[in-house]
Amino acid sequence: MVRVVLGGDELAGFTIESAASSVRLLLPPAGHDVIEMPTWTGNQFELATGERAPIRTFTPRAFDAERLELTLDFVLHERGAAADWARRADVGDEVAISGPGRSEMLDPAARSFLLAGDESAIPAIGQLLETIDADHTVAVHIEITDPGARFELPVHPKATTTWHDAVAGAAPCDAIVAAVEGLDELPDAVWVAGEAAAVQRLRTHLFDERGLTRKRVTARGYWKLGRSAN
Repeated sequence: MVRVVLGGDELAGFTIESAASSVRLLLPPAGHDVIEMPTWTGNQFELATGERAPIRTFTPRAFDAERLELTLDFVLHERGAAADWARRADVGDEVAISGPGRSEMLDPAARSFLLAGDESAIPAIGQLLETIDADHTVAVHIEITDPGARFELPVHPKATTTWHDAVAGAAPCDAIVAAVEGLDELPDAVWVAGEAAAVQRLRTHLFDERGLTRKRVTARGYWKLGRSAN
């Protein structure tokens, strides 16, 4: 993973009011260094060439309103518009952002939590940890493909974090699915995110096999194995 900090006066007035809110990032077209504002066709945002605009959705890790700095973490284990841009990003490069958008609201009555996901979920897990009351218990499970993804998480006095190394050849998030399925008891609220097929497996387990209500579960597919990121 690589951490990129965006800054500039254009961020004045930007706020993140809810944990795990998303932003949309407009990148320069492949082979170019300058962003091109796309046109909405009623179906997609398109460039002048007719190609789909390189827009990707991220959960920011943090926003510093005083310094006007927005921190984003990029997963680099696959090729694609966002990963390729992050690999070559340098001071002065330009992108455009919109948002924040969707947020993840945990059950306000819950006093115990499970936060689980892969590398793509780390920024959201960090934000959620910052919002959960200090006297509530939190179990965190994160699967990583690269030891460098073990970014420091916010300190929570009653949180325990387990890092799972992905097994070569295994399906994405297999370790997270196994960890959740192996829990004898589930907390008041469960939040899971990661590869779409794995998240669907967890939905089936939590709803059909464990009998949890939808109020207790937030499950988000952040990416899909095999889908082109170009």
